[in-house]
Amino acid sequence: MNKQITRLEPTLRMSEAVCYQGVAYLAGQVPTDTTKDIVGQTQDVLSEIDNVLGRLGTNKTRLLQVQVFLKDINEFEGMNQAWDEWVSPLSPPARATIQANLADKNWKVEILVTAAL
Repeated sequence: MNKQITRLEPTLRMSEAVCYQGVAYLAGQVPTDTTKDIVGQTQDVLSEIDNVLGRLGTNKTRLLQVQVFLKDINEFEGMNQAWDEWVSPLSPPARATIQANLADKNWKVEILVTAAL
């Protein structure tokens, strides 16, 4: 097994993803269009997750764990609407959803993903 740590788009503060021993740890993904409602922002974030996973040579069928951070837990159903349309029904990950104060007041959702390569 490869013991090397690889980093995707490292900066002084963080990396877009870190891979080690066949596992990819993505940075929290956030919406690019904050004018959208919770469904749209979640779709935006899930699309970016697809993009990052694809760049690493993996995809959503290999998700291990997902943590969803919602600005307002009352928007749980809207987030789940977008999630249910996106997630692979044959290989859903372990998932937790919590309410959190997000770094940008316009973000409604941030999603943190761990996936097998």
